[in-house]
Amino acid sequence: MNAPPLRRFQLPLYLRIWLAVVLAVVVLTVAFGWLWRVNSEQGPMRELLVRNEAGDILGQTRGRPVRVPGQGVEFEVPMKDGSTLIVQLPPRQRAPGEGPPSRPWLRGTSGFFWMLGIVALAVAVGTYPIVRRLTLRLEDLRRGVERWGEGELGTRVPESGSDEVAFLARRFNHAAERIETLVKSHKSLLANASHELRSPLTRIRMGLELMEGQPSATFKQEITRNIAELDQLIDEILLASRLDAREADMGTVETVDLTGLAAEECARAGAELVESSHDQAVLVQGVAKLLRRAIRNLLENARRYSDGTVTMEVRQEGAQAVVRVRDRGPGVPPAQRERIFEPFYRLPGASERAGGVGLGLALVKSIAQRHGGSVRCEGQEGGGACFVLGMPL
Repeated sequence: MNAPPLRRFQLPLYLRIWLAVVLAVVVLTVAFGWLWRVNSEQGPMRELLVRNEAGDILGQTRGRPVRVPGQGVEFEVPMKDGSTLIVQLPPRQRAPGEGPPSRPWLRGTSGFFWMLGIVALAVAVGTYPIVRRLTLRLEDLRRGVERWGEGELGTRVPESGSDEVAFLARRFNHAAERIETLVKSHKSLLANASHELRSPLTRIRMGLELMEGQPSATFKQEITRNIAELDQLIDEILLASRLDAREADMGTVETVDLTGLAAEECARAGAELVESSHDQAVLVQGVAKLLRRAIRNLLENARRYSDGTVTMEVRQEGAQAVVRVRDRGPGVPPAQRERIFEPFYRLPGASERAGGVGLGLALVKSIAQRHGGSVRCEGQEGGGACFVLGMPL
């Protein structure tokens, strides 16, 4: 078995960024200091004239003085007779009792290195808190990703700031929340599905054990109902799982006549389609079979709990197509109007024998969201419930 390779030592990110900033400033300081020193040694351009007592110009030059260490500056002046005159300006002599220059560390070669050290120290002290604050946020993000990858799906990272690191943290939190919600919904779906599947299977098993001789018509009808319930449950569980998987292909998106589709389903369910004041058809872009399933589920839910006629209305309201299904049943308490769209949730007191497996309204919500719409439950005057399905035109 081969031994794992030794991991090369690496400095922390904040130290690498900090050292890079300090090194860049040092290089710039060296370059600037060299240029400054060269410029100071050459001195500025000067014009020099040599005159005699009569005021006549004997020689004239324009150029940079040459600094001679310990002797001051010199000028070379060409004379009119062809000779060259060297004019020297010695350094200023200190008066008796005058002390040395107040800042000798800024003069000469040693002064340059002093300046370089002071600049490097100032940059090192000034940039360290900034670089460290940035990398601390990156470290928090790294630790959050590691914890999330280890299975702590509730992990979130701080979103302080408005730069790229904060944007990355927000995107991570958004993705983590979506994945956590999806995993929880799948766990809830599996847990509730196991319970819902067990109920009809138990009834079938008990019926078979109690069956003696030729089964009665009532018994056959009960077995058939339980098998149909199982078949419906499996079908709706598979559809719910495919709707949760965003990448799953649910069918071809096309222009759907929502009014015509609602008329067909009302005729099938024995519901009344209320005519709208507008004559034109309400058209939406979507998957026809999914929209049909959503309308069918709303009608079946209303018919299951209604004590009278179930009505449906399809109309255009602004930029939305709105479908309203009204029933005259017991209604839904305001506190339960959000929860009834959860998978396998039944209102308190609802019986399993009333029909349905608790996934119908959850599928309506998933289909509406898949089409960029929404669904909600409202109360209505005179009792009953009104389900409102809205989708963009």
